[in-house]
Amino acid sequence: MDRVDAEARCLLSPINPTLSRRMFAMTTLAGGFALSTLPVSAQTITTPADGLVAGEVSIPVAGGSLPAYRAKPAGKGPFPIVLVVQEIFGVHEHIKDVCRRFAKEGYLAVATELFARQGNAASFTDTGALIRDLVNKVPDVQVMADLDATVAWAAQDGGDADRLGITGFCWGGRTTWLYAAHNPKLKAGVAWYGRVTSAPTELQPMVPVNLVQKMNAPVLGLYGGKDGGIPMADVERMQKALEAVHSRSTFHVYPEAPHAFHADYRPSYRPDEARDGWKRCLEWFRANGVG
Repeated sequence: MDRVDAEARCLLSPINPTLSRRMFAMTTLAGGFALSTLPVSAQTITTPADGLVAGEVSIPVAGGSLPAYRAKPAGKGPFPIVLVVQEIFGVHEHIKDVCRRFAKEGYLAVATELFARQGNAASFTDTGALIRDLVNKVPDVQVMADLDATVAWAAQDGGDADRLGITGFCWGGRTTWLYAAHNPKLKAGVAWYGRVTSAPTELQPMVPVNLVQKMNAPVLGLYGGKDGGIPMADVERMQKALEAVHSRSTFHVYPEAPHAFHADYRPSYRPDEARDGWKRCLEWFRANGVG
């Protein structure tokens, strides 16, 4: 058994006290927007839930359950599944709205609060403290297992696990790359400006650029050329690594876009790039069996 497998078994053990129900920091989703993102931009998009089944649900996992937001078309299904993975700010109103946007396109979209065991990201007012005191304490193996549990739940809620996709933003973009190397049943992923290189840590040993040979599904990376946190050299390194193993994964870079150009509730929002990225996201899923 290698170190990561051993860590996974420890984390997912039903007797592990760190995963007991009473230790879950969150049992319901935060309302509105994360405090550290306020004030909210006037450009913020709100997608109505008419014609949808949408709202908070509970995902059974080792030691208890995680709060999540699910949106799907009204009707029996089965619907293709899209896992929507949060930014560092948790599952707040923007991520919920993205789920509704996917549901309007015919998907069962679900965003699980993947920080729920460690804390409430929406309650932080300082992003530095948020990253240091919460995000960096969330183990990769825990995230992969919780996403697996989300897929299993969605398959019982009218979703078609044979048409499975994942998309994520920032922290969720990195997670998208990782999950593509984790789940052999995944059909496709779309990573929005997530890190592809980083120094591995004990809790977060997985690095996308080191996992290209293990990827089970093609990932489309949507990145900004003016992203202050993700140098284009990192994107180019990842692209070369993918090409070296003849991967179908690729990038589309928006030369003038900053980080978080899809986040319509923030000053970084770029409407033209966001709309084009959304179109490419949907096309990528449909071209790769998620639709």
